[in-house]
Amino acid sequence: MAKHPLTRIEISKEYLNFSAGHFTIFSSVARENLHGHNFRVRCAVTAGIGADGMTFDYVVLKRVLRELCDALDERMLLPELSPYLRIERGEGMVFACFDRERIPFLERDVLLLPLRNITIEALAELLLARLRDRPELIGADVRGIELGVSSGLGQWAYSTWESE
Repeated sequence: MAKHPLTRIEISKEYLNFSAGHFTIFSSVARENLHGHNFRVRCAVTAGIGADGMTFDYVVLKRVLRELCDALDERMLLPELSPYLRIERGEGMVFACFDRERIPFLERDVLLLPLRNITIEALAELLLARLRDRPELIGADVRGIELGVSSGLGQWAYSTWESE
């Protein structure tokens, strides 16, 4: 099968963001204080240009990216795979147990993520994996994806995937 010429489409919209609380864990006894960020997300897709002059309907990509951001918005993000953090639940509460601390949160405000730490590099990897799992992009001639997450002006982490 002949390959189509490639192009790179980057989506970086104002609405691709989420506000969330977190703390980074540095070791079994050191962590940041609880704080939050207005995270931003951007995505670049390398894909073949079809005979019709289009790669794929990237309105679909924008919608999926927005849904991924909305799922993290206004939540306290906790890493459920951290070797230094133990999660306890009870009576509508989630407790983040770190070292000798037992930090309480309302269960409705917490989102446990399958990560070892809540960092922009871990969030970029997670969002890229979730994007790749979405069926909306199946069938498109996607050759690569680069997804970035920012926690502030000039501070980005990127996760990339390339087809074989």
